Amino acid sequence: MIVKVKESHQNQFIIAGISARTTNQNGQSAQDIGGLWTRFTTENLGQQISGKLSDDMYCAYTDYESDHNCPYTAVLGCKADSSTNIPDGFTGITVPGGDYQVYYLQGLFPANIGAAWRQIWASDIDRKYASDYDWYKAGADSFEKTEATIYLGVR
Repeated sequence: MIVKVKESHQNQFIIAGISARTTNQNGQSAQDIGGLWTRFTTENLGQQISGKLSDDMYCAYTDYESDHNCPYTAVLGCKADSSTNIPDGFTGITVPGGDYQVYYLQGLFPANIGAAWRQIWASDIDRKYASDYDWYKAGADSFEKTEATIYLGVR
């Protein structure tokens, strides 16, 4: 459930992590991104990122073919200080700076983020489709209590 929306200008930053090409059709993105989460956490991949700036996690959505109905790339990882030291098998991307709508969520993770994205997809927001991302604050008491915020690139 979305609690609050605000506009915010964000600076560009780098994410190092693992990626999957996916689509929102037939629930495929939930499976693919869920698989990224499982692999990233069970294999403790965050520890392999040199230059990691924090234990907070990010999932960026980029390389959209068109809009949210078409394929795009999801990258799950951590903010890094450079794109030059990305480990083999990892993906490094630069999330562009710009204007974003920020969605603060309430409820249990991951159901809250899935519901929020479905609400966004059903809306008529004037999106850039350059890059969107979720931010997950480290240190939650449990997976279900993970604090998540959505940053949606807008025109």
